Amino acid sequence: MDIAVIGTGYVGLVSGICFAEMGNHVTCVDQDINKIEALQNLASPIYEPGIETFMERNVQAERLKFSSNLIEAVRQSELIIIAVGTPSLPSGEANLQYIEQAAGEIGRAMNGRKIVATKSTVPVGTNEKIRQIIAGQTEQPFDIVSIPEFLREGSAIQDTLHPDRIVIGLDNRELEATMVELHSSFTDQIFVTDIRSAEMIKYASNAFLATKISFINEISNICEKVGADVTEVALGMGKDPRIGPSFLNAGIGYGGSCFPKDTKALIQIAGNVNYEFQLLKSVVEVNKAQRYKVIEKLKQSLGQLNNTVIGIWGLSFKPNTDDIREAPSIEIIEALIGLGARLKLYDPVAMGKFKDSFDHPSITWCANALDAAANADAVCLLTDWQEFKEISLSQLIYVMEQPILIDGRNVYSKEQIEGAGLHYYSIGRPEPIPAFRSQVHVG
Repeated sequence: MDIAVIGTGYVGLVSGICFAEMGNHVTCVDQDINKIEALQNLASPIYEPGIETFMERNVQAERLKFSSNLIEAVRQSELIIIAVGTPSLPSGEANLQYIEQAAGEIGRAMNGRKIVATKSTVPVGTNEKIRQIIAGQTEQPFDIVSIPEFLREGSAIQDTLHPDRIVIGLDNRELEATMVELHSSFTDQIFVTDIRSAEMIKYASNAFLATKISFINEISNICEKVGADVTEVALGMGKDPRIGPSFLNAGIGYGGSCFPKDTKALIQIAGNVNYEFQLLKSVVEVNKAQRYKVIEKLKQSLGQLNNTVIGIWGLSFKPNTDDIREAPSIEIIEALIGLGARLKLYDPVAMGKFKDSFDHPSITWCANALDAAANADAVCLLTDWQEFKEISLSQLIYVMEQPILIDGRNVYSKEQIEGAGLHYYSIGRPEPIPAFRSQVHVG
């Protein structure tokens, strides 16, 4: 198909590249001219492993191009995908400003029958608003489709090329064959439903995953008080197929552009129909409190934090991305500065974005993990980058003022900690970590 993708953030850019990879002709559109010029020079505005290789291959094959001309892109396309941002308003509701703007511009540009699909995460009923906006701008026939996106930053391309399922919401069943055929090159696990249910599936999925994270973090807090090991508890729970092992990693909570935004938005969606989503409100509160476990453990190990030097490993909300939106590191760093600590920060890729949005005289920017640990009274691991998992912990005692390591992601095993000479604190695990785990096989 000839496809126009409106918006070149994570969802739009990755979706456009992957549709081109499957043989479609794709134009990615953005009103930010500087971003388009960078893309035309094959420079990605987002950090995503492998993305520029895919960009270059599909541009050279003339399946992918980038433009700021929305009118031309819409008129040359059969399918227009809306993938603009829906950031949170102060109330927690999704800001639909960019959705509404894109819909109006699409309507004014239409020159024949089109399919308009929404990949942005939007509240239930938004696609109906999109339909109304477009209809108010054109007499051309068109159809509306909802195709919520489930990619994960850091593995976005692989998640898009090899999804576990694709959800397609439509009201015109005559479109089903076309939309299924378009996506069948990715997977045969395609679920077709109505538009409102498709919109809800996205929010419900993210809210459930956020709930699993907050649940295991609550369990971790109990484990610390009763002497159990939350990593063992999670492994045992995850072997139950009704529960599964995913999203049961205790730590300092979730962040990023999806879970915080979507949980708050779903609470507002419920509130708009006079329903109080008590469970999800608790999930949000638990997550907010969990990131301060690092502060508690620093106080436990150092006492007062004024004039202490704290090394920070990891700024992005998760590894393999430079995204710092709603990253736990932000609130932790703000709290430490408020307590008078001096900070030494390091992240493999997110330093630039963090500097752009957050700087302070108490912060020193470091070149590597050991540099951040040098002369520090404690080091806090906040993002589980592979680089940190592979570091030789035995080196820390030679560079740190006090050999205290706060592991906010439960990265290290007992074997890695033993012999390193560190005072090691993790989340939901007793100190020291239990010596071993045995697998008992009954034959």
